[in-house]
Parts: sequence; structure tokens; C-alpha cells
Amino acid sequence: MNANRGEPTPPIDLPDQAITTRFPGRPVDAALVERMRGVCSSVTEGDADHGRDWWPLTLTWAVRGEVPALPGVVARPASTEEVAGVLRVCNEARVPVTAMAGRSGVCGGSIPVFGGVALDLCALSGIVGVDDRSLLLDVRAGTFGDVLEDELRSAHKVTLGHWPQSIALSTVGGWLACRSAGQYSTRYGKIEDMVVGLEVVLADGSVVRTGGRGPRSAAGPDLNQLFVGSEGTLGVITEARLRVHPLPPVEQRAAWSFSSFEEGLEACRRALRRGATPAVLRLYDDRESARNFALEDDSRHLLIVLDEGDESLVEATLAVVGEECRTGRREDEALVERWMSHRNDVSALEQVVRQGIVVDTCEIAARWSALPVIYEGALAAVKAVKGAWVVSAHQSHAYTDGACLYFTFAGQREDGDEFYREAWDAVTRVTLEAGGALSHHHGVGLNRGRYMADTLGSAFGVLASVKGALDPAGILNPGKLGLASPFGTSPW
Repeated sequence: MNANRGEPTPPIDLPDQAITTRFPGRPVDAALVERMRGVCSSVTEGDADHGRDWWPLTLTWAVRGEVPALPGVVARPASTEEVAGVLRVCNEARVPVTAMAGRSGVCGGSIPVFGGVALDLCALSGIVGVDDRSLLLDVRAGTFGDVLEDELRSAHKVTLGHWPQSIALSTVGGWLACRSAGQYSTRYGKIEDMVVGLEVVLADGSVVRTGGRGPRSAAGPDLNQLFVGSEGTLGVITEARLRVHPLPPVEQRAAWSFSSFEEGLEACRRALRRGATPAVLRLYDDRESARNFALEDDSRHLLIVLDEGDESLVEATLAVVGEECRTGRREDEALVERWMSHRNDVSALEQVVRQGIVVDTCEIAARWSALPVIYEGALAAVKAVKGAWVVSAHQSHAYTDGACLYFTFAGQREDGDEFYREAWDAVTRVTLEAGGALSHHHGVGLNRGRYMADTLGSAFGVLASVKGALDPAGILNPGKLGLASPFGTSPW
């Protein structure tokens, strides 16, 4: 059980010493603090934990007593009206505001790089209502994932079907802000497939509600998707209406292994092409298969499969997957339980970091036709980086048109920050050259901002124009998504 259930979990303890910051911030003057206290029930002095998230690079900084940034104050609104009040005051004073809750992001998305106000939404939590007949959920943005899922199952006999690795660390608002994917996404979709409506507070404090009136509405563009994935740069999500599902009555599991990673990818592609969408369809390359599953033959590439739902549908899905895995070797389905029991365990990360090893995961997405090229190219590119020890990959989320590849790299060099940047550049360069997507579900944040202009091309100007229209003073999460900021250039 998570010791911090329903609360943020710091990624690593800070040493008992004076804490320094990597990025220069800006204080918030006393008069503004008093104005905020007039509209928000809790406004306190900024602290180190609100200046960091789970970005792995910052863990190495933490060991040295450094945090990325320090907000001037922390505002903890307990209602949408209080969020609106804080934004209105900060917009008038031209003070940066960084919305956050669980602070579980791994790309620096919730780091207040220019100081100002950390807008902590954890108090804005809880289920508003469940429409069982329509299978719809209304929930506040600060609700933690494990708390939400437990209540949905126990009180309402439904599930969201959203199981990110960070489920105990992250919140509904964070999922929406970064286009989160759960480990069962092949069955249930990503968070953008689940969202029906949103309540959003804009930079000037005005509250807007998007969508939610009926399925597949044709009343203009889908404004939900304008804010989903915007990472707090266009508005602050305070509530969401999401699709839920009846509790699945049946679950089945299976495992196969293949002689090559490409052979395993092809089996996944064929199964999905036929309409089989098991909740879990995860393919590990030989390095990760040996490391995580201890297969007798360490040259094999392991595929684990799990599906849940109506018995007839599950049986049909597993039958199709089995037919398309005919070129592989059937493995013990107990390997799926091995994954289930360890899938959310990140306890080894701190130990590795304290040994001075630089490690991270880089997830991308691409068409099936490009995945083998990206897999081989990215492995070779990272191996060529000075100081790299190991790089491996697995396919973790799959769809009819393509899939997500999850690269893990580790290495050590005296200039660890530069090694980290070069390893990320290596994976990203190969991905973009092959027409792949910059991110599948971790988002952009601070770490990937330098790639956004190349990724979006001429559409980047459209994003900048939307930012200018909705947040003309540029106060919302400045320094993220590669967008220009009135407070200075991006520090990373």
C-alpha cells in the first residue's frame, strides 16, 4: 500500500543540508500574497517539494542537495472558484503560475521554472457523481488514481480501466494534462479516449466547460482535446467527465516468446489488424526479457498478454492472438503474474541514482512500418553515446496503426547532464527522422520542449497562437511545450 495514499509522493529524500536551486526563480511580493489569501483558503511559503517532480535527471540533482526551482508561494485551492480567484490575481499582476497535484511527471512538466505560484490542486478531489446507466463519471482533477479506482469498484461496481504505472502517485488532472496512457490502453484506450467533458479555468480566471452534452457531438471542434495534453499552458483543468466500464467478469492470460523483436512486433500487428484488442499486449526485447523475467533462453523476446471483459469476447481475443503468435514459442502464463506483481515498483531507481548512474526511460510512438527501423536505429544511436552502458526497449501500448516503444538507457559519465541530453537526443533524432511521434504518454514538459518546433512543424505556430489568445500574459506554466515565455528562455 502506498504510504502517501491520496497525497504526493516525493521521488527521493532531500539531504539534510541547505537546498539550492538549478533555475533562478522570482519571489512573490507580500501585497500579492495577501490578495491571494483573500481568494484562496490556503496560501503558504514555497517549499522544495513543490519545485520538483519525478523527472529522473532531477533525482541526481537531489542527491547533491539541489532542486530544479523554488516557487515563491504555494496556493492550495479547495474549489474551482478559488482556482479562478488565484489565476485572476496572478494574471493581473503578471506572475507565473504552475498547476500541479501529484507531481509524478517524468519530463519536468510541473516544475515552476520561473518561480511564482505553485498551484497545488490536491484539495480539489473526489468523485462528483457516477451515471451508471450512461457509464459516465464526474470527478475532480486532484483525485489520485488509486483512490479513484478503489471507490469506483467498491461503491459503483465500475472501472475507468486506466492503470498508469504511476496510478498511486498521479491524479486525474495530471493524466489529462499529459495525455496519459494506462497499462490496459489497448483495451480501454488512453485518457483522451475516455474524456467526455471538462471544466477549465483560463488565465484570466474565467471558467469554461467543454463537451459533456452527448456522445459524438458535432457542435464544432472538440474543445476537450484543446486542453487535453496542453500541460497546464492553456488553462487549468478542475473537473472532468470520463467514460467508465462495468467491472470485467473474466480475465485470461498468456505468454509467448520470439526469436527476434521484429517477429514479435509482427505478431502483435497481425492480431490487432484482425480486431483483437487485449488489455495488455507487451513485447520485451531480449535484454529486458532476460532482466525482468529470467527466461531460460536469454536470446528470446517475450510477449505477455492479458485481457478482461465479457467471457465470449475475451476467449475470442485470446484465440486470435494465439493464432497470430504461431511462429513463436508458448511460455508459462505465470510470467504475466510476475509482471503484474512488479509492474508499479520503482524502488530500485533511487538506489541506482545514488550510485551515480544516469538512467531514464524514453517512450515514443510510430506506425508499424516504422517501428523496426526506430527500434534498431535508437539502440545503435544510444550505444554510440560516450558513457552509455546499456539500452533496451519494449513495446507497451499497441493499436491498429502502430504502437509505443519504451526505451530504457543507463550510463555514467563525469558530465552526467550532458550524457543524459545526448542519450535523449539520440532516441529523439532517430524517431523524428522516421516519422515517429515525440511522446506517447509522458508528455513534453521541460525535457522535450526543445524538440517541439521540429515535431509540429508549421503547426507549432498554431499552438503559439492559441497560447497567445488564451493566455496573453503568458502566466500559465511558462517554459513548457517549447513555447516562448515573457519570463525568459527555457532553462533546459
